[in-house]
Amino acid sequence: MANPTAAMLVIGDEILSGRTRDANMHHLAGQLTEIGINLAEVRVVGDVPEVIISAVRALAQQYDTVFTSGGIGPTHDDITADCMAQAFEQTIDVRADARALLQAHYDKSGVEMNAARLRMARIPADAALIENPVSAAPGFTIRNVHVLAGVPSVFQAMVASILPTLTGGAPLISKSHAIYRGEGDIAGPLGALAQANPELSIGSYPFQRDGRYGANVVIRGQDAAAVDAAIAEIAAVFP
Repeated sequence: MANPTAAMLVIGDEILSGRTRDANMHHLAGQLTEIGINLAEVRVVGDVPEVIISAVRALAQQYDTVFTSGGIGPTHDDITADCMAQAFEQTIDVRADARALLQAHYDKSGVEMNAARLRMARIPADAALIENPVSAAPGFTIRNVHVLAGVPSVFQAMVASILPTLTGGAPLISKSHAIYRGEGDIAGPLGALAQANPELSIGSYPFQRDGRYGANVVIRGQDAAAVDAAIAEIAAVFP
């Protein structure tokens, strides 16, 4: 039985401009792999409402689970929550449950709950809140879409809150074998191995070390015995 699938929508002009390096995709991919959910697609979009809405609708229809990151802070360009409400035809306003979480956090910190901070309590009507133990401002789940913060520490904390609620499949086993030959030399045997093992994912990733060229062959699959057998086969051809 095939593993569940997931997609990620990274939102923010700062990612596309190169001002900010996205670390969240790497973290999410690793976490999902461990519980047997295949991260099948990642899209990066700017702060353009119609683009965000179109992208999340398409991904939600195609994949079992969607994660978004970015755009749920207190500033004017944090538009993700409004876009999610529009994408799923829901109303959005300051919700009492979200406001209470923020109020308790700011009261404890001695910080004023101003209009900007209150924006982070604007949640679509039917969404379920996602806990944020780092800075209190919640994420939310709307249908099969989990809407998370872009700040890596907060994103990771929210992912940790969500993972126990997801149904995974068989974790992906991954093993590699380094070959000090050019990819042109190993392409034929690798192609034959891939054809004989369609259930496995077989990739070749070139490198240069100490003036020598080679490639790491990475074999992934759900059956550990099949992965081991494939690694052994390629190692026998290219010790």
